[in-house]
Amino acid sequence: MKNAKLSKVWDTLHSSYWFLPTLMVLGVIILAATTLTLDGQGRVNLAGWNWMYTGGPDGARAMLSAVAGSVITVATTAFSITIVALQLAASNFGPRLLRNFMRDTGNQLVLGTFIATFVYCLLVIRTIHGEGQNYSQFVPQLSVTVGTGLAIISVAVLIYFIHHASTIIQVSHVIASVSQDLERTGDRIFPQEIGHSLPPSSSQIEALTKAFRDHATAVPSTQEGYLQAIEDEDLLKLACRYDVQFCVESRPGQFILRDSALVRVLPGDRVSPKLIKRINQNFIVSKERNEQQDIEFPINQLVEIALRALSPSVNDPFTAMRCIDRLSAALTRLAQRPMPSPYRYDPAQHLRVIAEPVTFEHLVNRAFDQIRQCARTDAAVTMRLLEAIDRILMHTSNPEHRTALWRQAKMIEQGSHEGLPEEQDQKAVAKRYDTILRRRDP
Repeated sequence: MKNAKLSKVWDTLHSSYWFLPTLMVLGVIILAATTLTLDGQGRVNLAGWNWMYTGGPDGARAMLSAVAGSVITVATTAFSITIVALQLAASNFGPRLLRNFMRDTGNQLVLGTFIATFVYCLLVIRTIHGEGQNYSQFVPQLSVTVGTGLAIISVAVLIYFIHHASTIIQVSHVIASVSQDLERTGDRIFPQEIGHSLPPSSSQIEALTKAFRDHATAVPSTQEGYLQAIEDEDLLKLACRYDVQFCVESRPGQFILRDSALVRVLPGDRVSPKLIKRINQNFIVSKERNEQQDIEFPINQLVEIALRALSPSVNDPFTAMRCIDRLSAALTRLAQRPMPSPYRYDPAQHLRVIAEPVTFEHLVNRAFDQIRQCARTDAAVTMRLLEAIDRILMHTSNPEHRTALWRQAKMIEQGSHEGLPEEQDQKAVAKRYDTILRRRDP
């Protein structure tokens, strides 16, 4: 994946509450300097502009003071409401969903607008003065008018914020947002190819496995945390430069221990401190997971929402079924795409990198295992799981994919015998399972 480090920086900035407001404050500082310069040079002809401010210095100070005091008060209220929304998200949807709320551009825009308006009014109000002993009267009419316009914009933003704050905490909005992240991640990394995608023969794979086992040297990780992304292209270029082969021991989303094997290098005698440093620089490790190259992360988020909905304290099977629908839609899209090859070749068709693969079966298990285990006593959710699997089967002819789905359907059907006490519910589940079995011949 290209520019993984730049994507990481942008994701960090986008997930912060200070970046966009800071940009907006810098913008109004430039705006204030521009309008004050125009006012001081008298380049703006205000004749005939009835909507421009034409009052004296006292009125200008009073107006800007009222605007500044009001917007900072509203900004404090908006910040408090945002914190409450984050608390609700953590308790209702899980702490891993907090990141989605932090990335919400609407909240950042609202806070930035209020703070920027406040700063603009402060910058302009300090330049207003009446006639005195050492200076003449100066009322920046254009700047005061722009401040009034920012106040009107702030009112419009406040109305938007009231609507937005009540929308983003709705479970349907949260599930849709996570589903969009899952879809974008799937589009970004499936398929993902570097070099040649054709796998080596079985004899070559056996020889490679033996060579890496007997002659490769493990490169230890100098970091500890969750692997967020790998600079695949840089890693491939590094292997070409040193004329070695890499076997990557981890994939994005896994937890990396310091000094654990990060990559195995063949031949092992070419490993040097410089190469170890360069390899570690291509692995982005952080204290949190994200969906940059980790498709399991948004899947886990949807599963977490479903599990909380199925807990006895919440008992909301409809939310769980919404999550299942979204998971089935994502798996249906992935089932129609080729899985990325773990074998990466250079332009000369030399195998350079063997990556840790992500299989469709693994994603199916991640999506359905925990929900299946928690929904054994809920007939509606159990049947929705079988319907989801049936829907995915209709869109794939890959034997491995279909085997993974049938295995999951069999476990769901078996669990219903133990979890559902009503005979009619068991029959309804068995009927849907029979429909899945009839699809064994694609």
